[in-house]
Amino acid sequence: MSTDRLKERLISQAQEEGFSACRVCRPWDVGHVPARLAAFLDRGYHGQMGWLAERTHWRGAPQVLWPEARSVIMLAENYGPSEDPLALLDQPDRGAVSVYARNRDYHDVVKKRLKRLARWLIAEAGGEVKVFVDTAPVPEKPLAEAAGLGWQGKHTNLVSRDLGSWFFIGSVFTTLEIDTDPAEVDHCGSCRACLDICPTDAFPAPYQLDARRCISYLTIEHKGPVDEELRPGIGNRIYGCDDCLAVCPWNKFATRAEELRYHARDDLKAPALEDLAALDDATFRARFSGSPIKRIGRNRFVRNVAYAIGNSGLPRLLPVVQALCDDEDAAVADAARWAVMRLRSAANGPA
Repeated sequence: MSTDRLKERLISQAQEEGFSACRVCRPWDVGHVPARLAAFLDRGYHGQMGWLAERTHWRGAPQVLWPEARSVIMLAENYGPSEDPLALLDQPDRGAVSVYARNRDYHDVVKKRLKRLARWLIAEAGGEVKVFVDTAPVPEKPLAEAAGLGWQGKHTNLVSRDLGSWFFIGSVFTTLEIDTDPAEVDHCGSCRACLDICPTDAFPAPYQLDARRCISYLTIEHKGPVDEELRPGIGNRIYGCDDCLAVCPWNKFATRAEELRYHARDDLKAPALEDLAALDDATFRARFSGSPIKRIGRNRFVRNVAYAIGNSGLPRLLPVVQALCDDEDAAVADAARWAVMRLRSAANGPA
């Protein structure tokens, strides 16, 4: 089969599997990554994510990870929401969960599709394959940019002229030589909406992210108490943050996800904070079975809920966090005591 015919059939098969876009680059097309990664780590922007400082020779050069690979197939999968996620930020008694985490864990959904596509490729053209989706030391966003799926915007996330900001990416590395696509170029222009909306000023400069101030990092990756200076900016966001994605003007081209497993579960569209604060370990695990939220565990999640209650300005929620002030987890207890102080202050009561 000719290389152009293989590429044509590959794109068609990727669409049949449910992917929104399919592009190809070479593993060595991301030569700028090592210097950028080193600068990010040197500034300490990775915070507690120590794994980012491991295997940097792979993260910076995919061809070192698998020297036999000759092509990287980059896939995009749309998870666009049906509503503006910023609207929920005006409901202080409700928790805001990042759009991607309101239903099934995307790692499971995307990886199964990648494996099916990889098996098809082997059957059609031979070769060897490896599939990755956000769990290996692979620079997926730079590879996606090199393949033409989108560009890394000023918020460092991928943006597509066709899909906006709402899409997952996965990759299939193969030993086959497949025709490549032109890299995407930056289309941010003078816009800085994503930088200006950030509640915690997590962007030291355009195209730079200090994860230590990012709400997604603070609510998902950060262990222990969050710096008190940053807690008010978290608002009612209890798992992740979509602000810099949601405000991007390129979302005018975004569409709602066709995959039903990405549609928000009813109980995660606008969950009541008082209900979530009452979760113990068993009820947390049962409620979030199959959800990416389960990964952070009950303690970190309830810690986030306590911060959100403290930011609500609603004295009626005082009994809810008072019940957590002696929680067995130190970070939960600390967050609850902080919330009590905030709510008493809002009610002009004693500190």
